[in-house]
Amino acid sequence: MECIVLAGGLGTRLRGTIGDYPKCMALVNGKPFLQYIFQYLEQQHCSRVILSLGYKHELITEWLQNEKWPFKIDYVIEYEPLGTGGGIQLALKEAKSQHVLILNGDTMFRLDLDKIMDFHLRQKAAATLGLKKMYDFDRYGLVNIDSFNTITSFEEKKKRDAGLINGGVYVVDKDHVFGKHLPEKFSFEKDYFEAFVNEKKFCGFMSDAYFIDIGIPEDYQRSQEDFKLLFK
Repeated sequence: MECIVLAGGLGTRLRGTIGDYPKCMALVNGKPFLQYIFQYLEQQHCSRVILSLGYKHELITEWLQNEKWPFKIDYVIEYEPLGTGGGIQLALKEAKSQHVLILNGDTMFRLDLDKIMDFHLRQKAAATLGLKKMYDFDRYGLVNIDSFNTITSFEEKKKRDAGLINGGVYVVDKDHVFGKHLPEKFSFEKDYFEAFVNEKKFCGFMSDAYFIDIGIPEDYQRSQEDFKLLFK
């Protein structure tokens, strides 16, 4: 099981809270958020992690020098911002598997990775998105699916009472991504998912697993308490 972790985020909205650090290195109870992602991946029996690095990448590579994990860790570096799509595409070139897991480095969605992979392969999907049911939100766009779990459309962020959101965990068929001949710099959400959703090859895997996005100070602070229970 190969997993790409997108760890190049600037953390602009957290700058006043975490200082001049990449988001994935924001400290939660004295440990980088990335360490908790690695703990989760260890629990999920991941065999290889490919980090997609960018902003302040040297802070992450220095931290890695003193870390020991039961999976192989490699990384690629964006020396100029390539967008989420460019970062994923760069890392996918290093992946050995055809079907690769992708996680956001600033969210924790603790779904069962074996189950989403099995679902993805059974559906013969080009990509599968981990979806989370949310209530009373305005920070996230909406993902619509049909009765066969095929994604039919994406909707922009706005105030909603309830709906399914993209939880930031994907499985992708790298041959499908490379087959689109996308540019070096692009948005995976806009220029891949939204651009090709009409092909009906993207599926949604629903999970009620724990989810948090530390992109805003309120949720970053909430993670401090939540993780005391989740990672004892």
